[in-house]
Amino acid sequence: MEQDRSTLQQSDAADGGDGAGEAPRPGLMRVLGAGTAMAVALPLGDELLLGRGALEPGAAPDPRMSRSHARVRYEDGRFLVTDLGSQNGTFVDGEPLAPHTPREAWRVIRMGDSLFVPGKDVGPLSRQGVMRDEGFIRGPAMRRLLEQVSRAAQHGFALHIHGESGTGKEGVARAFHDHGPQKAGPFVAVNCAAIPQGLAERLLFGARRGAFSGADDADGYLQAADGGTLFLDEVTELDLAVQSKLLRALETREVLPLGGSRPRKVDLRVCSAGNKDLRAQVASGRLREDLYFRLGRPEVTLPPLRRRPEELPLLVARFLLEQEVRLPAHVTLFEACLLRPWPGNIRELRVEVRGAAQEALLRAATRIEACHLSPTAGTAFSATAGPEPEPTPKPGDGGATPKPARRRPVVVRSPPLADSERARVVEALQAHGGNVAAAARALGMHRTHLRRLMERHGLDAPEQP
Repeated sequence: MEQDRSTLQQSDAADGGDGAGEAPRPGLMRVLGAGTAMAVALPLGDELLLGRGALEPGAAPDPRMSRSHARVRYEDGRFLVTDLGSQNGTFVDGEPLAPHTPREAWRVIRMGDSLFVPGKDVGPLSRQGVMRDEGFIRGPAMRRLLEQVSRAAQHGFALHIHGESGTGKEGVARAFHDHGPQKAGPFVAVNCAAIPQGLAERLLFGARRGAFSGADDADGYLQAADGGTLFLDEVTELDLAVQSKLLRALETREVLPLGGSRPRKVDLRVCSAGNKDLRAQVASGRLREDLYFRLGRPEVTLPPLRRRPEELPLLVARFLLEQEVRLPAHVTLFEACLLRPWPGNIRELRVEVRGAAQEALLRAATRIEACHLSPTAGTAFSATAGPEPEPTPKPGDGGATPKPARRRPVVVRSPPLADSERARVVEALQAHGGNVAAAARALGMHRTHLRRLMERHGLDAPEQP
């Protein structure tokens, strides 16, 4: 593995380009080469030939790839993959590809022990690469976000970080602290959702002896952050009365402890975070409007892990190294991770990858494969049981590869549950044109399980012809 602060060349399959005025550059990124995690940009143009003899000079050779393995074309916004009669075959989104039969690729292409991810603009990643810095793996999307965070810190602004659970909001808050003028001071992280309502005021603002039975002099989180940064995670979980006192403390730069007669001056920077839209929280009465204007701007939004596929294999490799697992990771482990949406993001990925390594050790396996991942790892949460096993092919089926699915509109009936699970199901169905089987593969579940979720959330899609 490269040393810290090293840069890996890669492509961006997640976000738009960062070069002003530059046209998007469709292409692939090679995220696994001969079993080694990497991030190499492969601009496509109209067509790209992939194989052991077609890679750029210096690229990692994969002995399990044929010399001319497959061809990828970019037509009408779609990536069409054609296997050229390779010896070990080509897999598109987890399914084997029949030779000389084009199929559209959505998430990942497997050839030998190498993986490729299609992206409509690989320009930012080919220019910037993926950087490993102080244990963090940061692709171009995250690096652009951190540049915004750095500017906010240097200008003395407050900052709100919006993102799904497990995306690394506290890490971004620490970057905000490290780039500010008070980086030598303390960084105090407070999980507001974990504070009991009756204790919030005392924990935030402190107390003086005699304020209540058994009370002694004690500073709160705001006093502890004096001269540094106060990070308030899930700030909307605070009681409205506590929010009012918090606003006053931030505006006056003074903290009055419980039972105190004189306020104490504090000099601190504030960074807040949450996984809910702040304006919607104001509208619902869970956040004071005046506190929103104090904390809610500027705001940055962390992209979820499923939109940063260039980082995922490198993260998997890092988590295995952290656990000092000596078993090699098979290509199918990385492929399965790329095919799942990971609603818990990096936090969930770390736990499940370590769990897969432990499962492989318990089974006395010689390598960590996709089968060692939990069936529910990286999938949408549901009240039903986990994914059902694939049905056994009937005699005479021959394991034939299904034909490419046609795009179909997703019909939404009524939305009885407008939660994150429903949103992920809708996103997957729309991305795959209503193809339930393809959407189920993208979500890492069996299509029967997906149909149950669709029924529960009031979604419908036309039956397969």
